[in-house]
Amino acid sequence: MTGRPQNDLLQQLNAADFELLAPHLQPVDLAAGHILHHAGDEVTAVHFPCGPALVSFAVPVEDDREVESLLVGREGAVGIAAGRRPSPAYSRIVVKLGGTLVRLPLRALEQTQQRSPTLQEVLSRYADCQFAQLLQTAACNAAHSIEQRAAKWILSAHEHLGEVEIPLTHEQLAGMLGVSRSYASRVIQMFKARRILATRRGAILILDTPALEARSCSCNDSIRKHFGEALGGAADG
Repeated sequence: MTGRPQNDLLQQLNAADFELLAPHLQPVDLAAGHILHHAGDEVTAVHFPCGPALVSFAVPVEDDREVESLLVGREGAVGIAAGRRPSPAYSRIVVKLGGTLVRLPLRALEQTQQRSPTLQEVLSRYADCQFAQLLQTAACNAAHSIEQRAAKWILSAHEHLGEVEIPLTHEQLAGMLGVSRSYASRVIQMFKARRILATRRGAILILDTPALEARSCSCNDSIRKHFGEALGGAADG
């Protein structure tokens, strides 16, 4: 492919490393709800979300429910944790916000990493960032209120999409929070009563971003800071 996709991780690569990967990168346009992998599926490719595209990891729990444990957008990639060779997916991986994703076969990734220590370093650091993201999510779920977590997830989607209207249903928000749909609806109603949010069919509209930020935890800021520290300059060798 020609030109760099709108993905921060691919943008981070130096020119030589990107040229190694470029012949193997395949852009695909995927709609919201498209399943990249079911739990147990063999992961044979890395996907780089571009622009507003957002991918979620949903972990199955009891009562046939799923809890969304991780969101990945243009800042990173899906499948890096699989390593250089195919391995089974632990969670269901689904496109949350539709858009372009760039696909890279793991076999091609293995071949290019063998030729470039700097590429190995960047992807290793990103894998560390994704692990930190999971740790932060676990801490957030244990320490913060449903209201704080709801505000965090909505702000995260807003940051990736770049719009105040988020295509997010009450049921989808409930999945992100690991609560019932009725509980998620009560949280949304509370935000609506304070004129922080409004709702449209299949979407949430942010009316007052500063007020929403004030009611969110600082987990997004912590992860953003770690990404900057871990990946800054990593591609320079």
